[in-house]
Amino acid sequence: MTPTLVRQHTPHAGAAPHVDLRARARDWSEIQERMLVPLYEAVYERLDLGDGTRMLGLECGSGLALLMAAARGATVTGVDSRSPELLALARRRLLSRTPGAPGTPEIPPGTPEIPEGPRPHGARGTGTRGGTARIVQGSPGDARDPSAPAFTLVTAFEPIGCLAGDSDGLGALLDGAAPLAARGAAVVLAGWGPPERCATTSVLRVATRLADPLRSAGSWRPALRDDLEEVARRTRLRPDGSGRVACPFGYADARSAARGLLSTGLFDAAIAAAGQEQVDKELAEALHPYRRPDGTVWMPNVFRYLIARIP
Repeated sequence: MTPTLVRQHTPHAGAAPHVDLRARARDWSEIQERMLVPLYEAVYERLDLGDGTRMLGLECGSGLALLMAAARGATVTGVDSRSPELLALARRRLLSRTPGAPGTPEIPPGTPEIPEGPRPHGARGTGTRGGTARIVQGSPGDARDPSAPAFTLVTAFEPIGCLAGDSDGLGALLDGAAPLAARGAAVVLAGWGPPERCATTSVLRVATRLADPLRSAGSWRPALRDDLEEVARRTRLRPDGSGRVACPFGYADARSAARGLLSTGLFDAAIAAAGQEQVDKELAEALHPYRRPDGTVWMPNVFRYLIARIP
């Protein structure tokens, strides 16, 4: 199974249901996060990511994209301001020097591991084939290290185009990251593909319908063709190529699918408006067409990426 969706979004004020944030972070990292692995791999192959790459991952969450980049030899820094629970998982993944030691979380099968290697003198974080790994809680500016070279790659892998206004905060993140990157550095943006090519569209519409009349502040909306280009234009980045990648969402069973999708936070407004029981019921019905005879759930999706350059 190609193991995940977009990461959890903060619901709008006044509508947040009670959530066990540790359980949600665990569901995200164990079930949902890996659905975008094909996207990460396609971007890294296209950019020939490896030794010498200095990568800054914006809204890095529990750090799978960073982990994969580090496994290729890149020096990685992840920054996120929203979920301490996810960042704790990222730190334990990236900064644990001894995999399997007591307190090290179980990483889902198929997740790349950072190769062991010598730790550079004076480096912070863990030794990787190409350098060090750092996790920073806060804004992009908090990732500044005056003693280190500028970043050669900035990634914003959380896909836009599924939540009303979800590109607004991305522009501010990119503005904050630009001064930390070298001239000509690659900036990667990601987004949902056309709704007709994303089976998960029909499932996310459940969240929009149940959240009404709260939908204007935090509901799903279909991706537009030029979403990524519009963000690049607003942040004065120079587009330098794009692509589409198949990212099917595959789950062991309907229960795992529901847990994974709920971990994104995209159903929070619906839960606040209609209640957990109603959301669970309608989510199960929406997933039914994608259940296979063996009980697994499979939803084909296409995602877009845009590569832009720091002028």
